[in-house]
Amino acid sequence: MTRFKYTHAGGVLTEEQRQFYEDNGYIIIRNNVNHALLDEIRQRFIDICDGKVDPGFMTVMKDLSLKNKGVKGEYLINKIQDWLFDEVLFKYAIDKSVTDVISSITGPNITAVNSMLINKPPDSDPGASLHPLHQDLYYFPFRPADRIATSWTAMERVDEKNGCLYVIPGSHKGQLYPHSYPEGYKNKFYHGVHGLDHLPKVNVVMEKGDTVFFHPTLLHGSGPNYTKGFRKAICVHYADSNCYFIDVKGTIQESISLEVEKLAAKRGAVGFSFENVWKAKSRLVTGTPGNFQSFDSHL
Repeated sequence: MTRFKYTHAGGVLTEEQRQFYEDNGYIIIRNNVNHALLDEIRQRFIDICDGKVDPGFMTVMKDLSLKNKGVKGEYLINKIQDWLFDEVLFKYAIDKSVTDVISSITGPNITAVNSMLINKPPDSDPGASLHPLHQDLYYFPFRPADRIATSWTAMERVDEKNGCLYVIPGSHKGQLYPHSYPEGYKNKFYHGVHGLDHLPKVNVVMEKGDTVFFHPTLLHGSGPNYTKGFRKAICVHYADSNCYFIDVKGTIQESISLEVEKLAAKRGAVGFSFENVWKAKSRLVTGTPGNFQSFDSHL
């Protein structure tokens, strides 16, 4: 019987690190990503916010609580999503400091399936700045969950004051919970799990360049930014390219699939299935192409 369920042997993770991930569902690698790369990414983000770079396929999201406060640029934009086809930002997704750890979890055939640069500007409504407790797997119509992992890198110090991540250690061993919008929600697609706020949380305090890698069923969220500064982080979700797609109709994931398909149609991808939306926004990182690189002929 193998000792490790969630990681592969022969990777960069030590036995101690593998055991920590096994037990807790996450691992922090300190000073992992080069600061020069993060500075380049930060400037790219600012250029996109300022309209100097065409966002193309990317989704640029505004903090709705700041829209009428006369702010603009990075003081207004709180997220850029689906940036995998921007060659500057993609440098993060293929950075060896990230992919070496990811391959220790997913195996050698890696597809980046989702990408976000998350910004928490100052003076935001706390309800708009936080992300409720959730599980990433809720958004993913592919399995197995154990061959999916997230890389989340701090672009500056993140702590309890500016909205660091918090996690519920060991929750990756549990079920996928139903998700829905919190009462009085501020952000589209920020679904959350309810009734679990009593579980003990660990705040993930990080310095610039630190990276936390975590399992897709790990319960996690982030708090508001109460400071006068920013809280920027860059994040990619990865999967084994040979993960298989599932039909989410009639499951707790059906509602998010309909919401995603509706948004895709609004953006011109009329008739795209939930599965093909995910295939369209993913990009092969390394290894042999797999199921993400072949489109369903029925859309």
